[in-house]
Amino acid sequence: MKTTIYMVRHAESPFEFGQEKTRGLSEEGFAAAKQVAELFTSLDIHYMASSTYTRAVQTIQNIAEQKSLPIVEFEELIERSIKGLDYNSSWDELYEGIRRSFEDLDFALEGGESTRLAQQRAVPVIEKLLQEQQGNSMVIGTHGNIMTIIMNYYDRAYGFDFWEGTSKPDVYRMIFEGNQLEGIERVWGRK
Repeated sequence: MKTTIYMVRHAESPFEFGQEKTRGLSEEGFAAAKQVAELFTSLDIHYMASSTYTRAVQTIQNIAEQKSLPIVEFEELIERSIKGLDYNSSWDELYEGIRRSFEDLDFALEGGESTRLAQQRAVPVIEKLLQEQQGNSMVIGTHGNIMTIIMNYYDRAYGFDFWEGTSKPDVYRMIFEGNQLEGIERVWGRK
């Protein structure tokens, strides 16, 4: 029995230092979230889940309203921080840290979370949903890094190069037979 997960990476959200959990979508992000919802108009969706971060929830809110489904939030699905909140680093150092973290699953910058640790917190939620929602289709509001980390758990081909090529927003369909991944397909995205 096949189960489908639509991973919806959040739309554009302006960076605000210290507001990682609460920063919402930009005006452009809200418009893109409406376009994402149009993709799901003719699809049967049985369950909605999300990271607890505002931008992830806001990106799938229109889908939830369209399907009259609640969004169940999971703290375990929040974005992975490659560095600690007190560690000041340049974009170049962060970028290199993310790249390295997909080669060495135990690597993280000071105070950050490695790919392996992020998988250990997020994948059990995915496995639980695959069991509880077997044969159904679900939408998960997510973030680029943790989405890639989850996909990487099931297929090591999804790593840094994949992450670098994703957009905000983006949508990927993951098809499972039981808890075995059969394939991943990009079904919408903007560059």
